[in-house]
Formats: sequence, C-alpha cells, structure tokens
Amino acid sequence: MNPIVASAQKWLTDFFDADIKAQIQNLIDTNEDELTDSFYKDLEFGTGGMRGVMGVGTNRINKYTLGKNTQGLSNYLKKSYPGEDLKVVIAYDCRHNSDTLSQVVAEVLSANGIHVYRFSELRTTPELSFAVRHLKCHAGIVLTASHNPPEYNGYKVYWTDGGQIVPPQDGEIIAEINALDFTDINFEANESLIESIDKEVDEAFFEESVKVGNFNAAGKDDFHIVFTSIHGTSITAIPEVLKRAGYNNVTVIEEQATPDGNFPTVKSPNPEEPEALAMAIAKAEEIGADMVVGTDPDSDRLGIAVRNLDGEMELLNGNQTMVLMTKFLLDQYKAKGFAGNEFIATTIVSTPMMEQMANAYGVEFKTALTGFKWIGKMIKDFPQSEFIGGGEESFGYMVGDFVRDKDAVTSTLLACEIASQAKANGSSFYKDLIDCYTQFGFYKEKLISLTKKGMTGAEEIKQMLKDFKENPVESVQGSRLLYIEDYNTSTVKNVQTGEEKPIDIPKSNVLIYETEDGTRIAARPSGTEPKVKFYISTNTTLANASDFKSVNSQLDSKLDGILAELNLG
Repeated sequence: MNPIVASAQKWLTDFFDADIKAQIQNLIDTNEDELTDSFYKDLEFGTGGMRGVMGVGTNRINKYTLGKNTQGLSNYLKKSYPGEDLKVVIAYDCRHNSDTLSQVVAEVLSANGIHVYRFSELRTTPELSFAVRHLKCHAGIVLTASHNPPEYNGYKVYWTDGGQIVPPQDGEIIAEINALDFTDINFEANESLIESIDKEVDEAFFEESVKVGNFNAAGKDDFHIVFTSIHGTSITAIPEVLKRAGYNNVTVIEEQATPDGNFPTVKSPNPEEPEALAMAIAKAEEIGADMVVGTDPDSDRLGIAVRNLDGEMELLNGNQTMVLMTKFLLDQYKAKGFAGNEFIATTIVSTPMMEQMANAYGVEFKTALTGFKWIGKMIKDFPQSEFIGGGEESFGYMVGDFVRDKDAVTSTLLACEIASQAKANGSSFYKDLIDCYTQFGFYKEKLISLTKKGMTGAEEIKQMLKDFKENPVESVQGSRLLYIEDYNTSTVKNVQTGEEKPIDIPKSNVLIYETEDGTRIAARPSGTEPKVKFYISTNTTLANASDFKSVNSQLDSKLDGILAELNLG
C-alpha cells in the first residue's frame, strides 16, 4: 500500500473525530496532492517552535498534532520534576483556532495532573515569556505562527527560565513526543486544574516593561508616533506601555487595531515587508508624525519607519534598528560605568557591525545560531554575566533579560526613547544611525527569500544549499573569497591557506562565505517557512555624515552586483 495512504488511514479509526475522518476520506478519494502534503512527514520543531498550515494530517496543525506534542511535554515534565506540583502557562494570538487549540492544550495538560494558567484572551509572546517566571511555572506554551500567512498556526514551548526550549530539553521532549501514538493522548480534562489569568499578569508585565525600556527621554510632549498592531496582539500592550512612559501623542491605526486572523488590510502581517506598514506610513505623512511602529501578530517583531534626511518616512531594516538600540544601551551603561561582565549578542546571519560596536565599548560579544532561543540560552548559560541587549536581523530585539525572547513591546518603547531624545537634541533617529556608521563602519545588508512549497520545494531547497556548498565562489565583486564557515561540520576554513578551525556553536544547516573586504554571504533554509534565505552584508568606511547619500548609493550598487553574480537578482 502507498505509505501516504497507510498513514492517512490510521486517522480513520474511532479515536479521531467524525469530521476529521470525513475530511481525510475525502482527501483519499479526491485529492492525492493535498493528501500527500498533509501526511508525507510529521511537523517538526524549527528555529521558532513548530509552525504549519492548519488542517488534517501529521504535517498540519490540528488538535491531534498539538495534543501529541502536549502529551509528550507532559510526560517529560513529570520525569524532569518528579513529585512536584507542575505548572504551565499558556497564551495565544489572533490566529484562527488559536483560542480553541489553546483550550485543547490546556485540557491535555490538566488531564495529566498539571496546573494550567491560561490567558483568558489573546496576549503577546513576550508577556508569555515573562509570565513563566512571574508565575514560577515549569514551562510555557504560546499558540502562534508569528508572521506567517493566515493559513498557518504554531506552537512554541518555553522552559523554566522563560526562554524557548533548547538542547538538551528540545531533543528529549521531541523523543518523548515521537515515542507516542496519537491514541496515547489524554484528552480527558480536569477543569479544576485550569485557571484563567489576565490583568494581574498584565500589570506586572507593563510595570517591568516601562522600568526596563524607559530612560526618561526629553521631548515626549513633542514626539508623535503612529502605531499599528497589524491585527495582532500588541494592541493589548504597546499603547498602554507607551502611555505609562509618558507618550501621549500616539495615533493608532484603527483599521488594523482589531485582532483578526485574516489580516484583511495587508498581504502579509510581517513588519519586514514595507506593504505591511503602508497604511501607518501614509497616516504619518498625513499628520507629520516622527515615527511609525508596527508589530507582527504575536508582538515579538517590530518594524520601524522614521524620517530620513529628505524628511520622508523610511522603513529601517532589523539590523539598522538593532544597531542603534544597542548603541543607545551601551551609552547608558558607559555613563554609569561598566562592571566588566556585560555582553551584547546577535546571530550569525545578522550585521557584523554589532561585533565592531562591542569591541569599541570593550564589552563581550556573543553570537548565536539564527533563532532568538539561542540568545535566551546565553543568559541561562552565563548567569554571572549581564545581558545588555541584542537582536537579530529579522526585526527582533530584547532589552535586558526580564523577557527571554524577542520583545516588540519593550523594544518599541526603547525606540521611542531614542528618537524622542534625538529630536530634543536637534538630531533624529536616522541621523543618530548615520553617526553610528561614521564611528563603527558603514555596514549594509540585504535579505533574499525564495519560497519553495511542498515536498518538491523541500528537495529544491536541499539542492540549492548543496550547490552553494559544493561549488563555492572564488570572488565576490572582485574581492577574493577568504573564509567558508560551515555550520553543518562546525568548521571555518581559510580557503587561501587551507587552514581549518572549529566553530564552537551547535551544528546547523548554514553556510557563510566571507571575502577579503569583509563581504559576507550566508545561506540557510528557514526554520519556520518553506523558504531558502540568502543574507548578504557588505561594508565600507564613512568618513563624514555629509557623505552618507553617496556612500549609501555605492553600497546599494554593490549589493545589486552581488545579487546578479549569484543569480539572485
């Protein structure tokens, strides 16, 4: 028998709901392609938890795949904390079925004797991370697909430190899940163990966010913000946090303020995409606002637009926002006096400018694999060190360590503090960023994402990365290749001398070229979407801020040339 059909027929037993069985039988009878995509593999945990299209099957998000995850997690918690009164907190976002799926997850946990705190309404991912430690829970779960399209949902697991699961817990939990059959799931809820939470945790989270992100910037009465939640969860937190920090000139885009899993006003609820902030930017131009802030559905990513040198609103990328936020925090620490144990952090595909800044300030620099869980792990692994702040190119940032995942709530406040103070000083967010380029080097990055869906798409991605590894370039825009960093083998090779050195970072399917002039090209498959991603970074010096436009144009031309050379343009 066809293994796909055999896998599907296991879902036709009496354990599964009648409507599920009817949908699967219909796929078997009428839609071979959809049946194959629904059952050709099991959903896996990636860089940001488990995400997938909602529907029936092992490769879909549904009550059974999430129920099996939760049963495995329950078994693991019992083994890890024998005899303890286990507690887990659950949050969910605006996605279709997030509320009902989160209730299923709560029921499975309670059926296993675990006390569940479940937010009564949608809440942000950073508040979930905060709540794990605030409520002294053993784990946390958030139902979200972050910025993925409307047909997706997802499941992220957090450990006792408030960070996402990392080795060894992730592998051990996955082993528990894989050891189960679907019929092992205990769906018989113990309602007495499920407790609704909301405002008491909100209040603690808001208070801490303002404490960490507010630096008493000048000029708040004269600083105007346009904010959009892009139909997501941040509407429950960011307006209140800004208000408490003294920002009274905040215009909310009402057309996008109501949570809605269809995301009806945008093509994608991803603040990395200029189109997602188009409505907010238009409003900012109309009313003469200073800054636009937009967040993704679960409020861990933020996009920022500010006025450029020509007075026009310009969307900054994640690297640019991260650099200026980190510079601001470093200046605050420097003013107080460094203790000598501080560090900043970013990921291997983010701007090398972060390391230049760390060196200039004399603080430790740490780099991690893509995925904010690795930055959270640093805080856990080095308790004697103090985390100042850090982020990644994909529009995520974390201020301090009271949240252990990227946090668009506190980061929004920090961005406003920087911009408000800059305006009061006669400068601007954009001009302060240019000053960073004159101090630390002008680094400019570009991301290319290619979508390859389904089983054939997965094979295409695999082949592209294989070709990238086996047929390295000799030079990029006239600069000879110097290093190849292969995170699959944990080695970096000097291609000119043949010398190889180990990389002290967990293995991952990432390959990076670096040329003699510091140009870097990284390739990796997305951990959350059917995409292959290419990250390109190049740099030069910027002697004077007055040269910014011409040098910026030169770097744009170089990036275009690199894309053409790699056939990515």
